[in-house]
Formats: sequence, C-alpha cells, structure tokens
Amino acid sequence: MKNSSKSDKVQGEGDIEADRHYRDSTENFVKSGKVPEAIKKSVPQTSKEADELKQAESVGLSKSKGEDPSSPRSPKRNT
Repeated sequence: MKNSSKSDKVQGEGDIEADRHYRDSTENFVKSGKVPEAIKKSVPQTSKEADELKQAESVGLSKSKGEDPSSPRSPKRNT
C-alpha cells in the first residue's frame, strides 16, 4: 500500500489547487471579453444540429434519476 505524502498531486474532490486554477481561468475568460463570442459559437448552426442536441438531451434525461429534492436548484413542490 502506498503512503500518502504532501507531494502527491491527486487530492480528490477537495483539490484546492484545481479549484483555484478553475476559478482563476474562469475569471480571466470572463474578463477577456470573449463570452459573447463563445455564446454565439455554442448556438446550433443548423436545424439538424439543433435536433441532434435535443435528441442527445433526451437520451441523457432518460438515464437520469430525476432532480434531487434537497438541491436548492430543484423546483419547489407543493405537498
């Protein structure tokens, strides 16, 4: 069994270095002014591409277990 040391690069879900890198990269991208261009590039260019994306979304949703009711993003339910 391998002993863990502070020099190990893999930290798991709580990887502070990876989090910092992601946040810095995201902030730099937003400040770069490239967001509107990226939005335009992300929109389907043809109706065929739009249909393919809808189909892929349907496949993904069909495998979903549904919304997590404890999630703050989950729709409010009247019970």
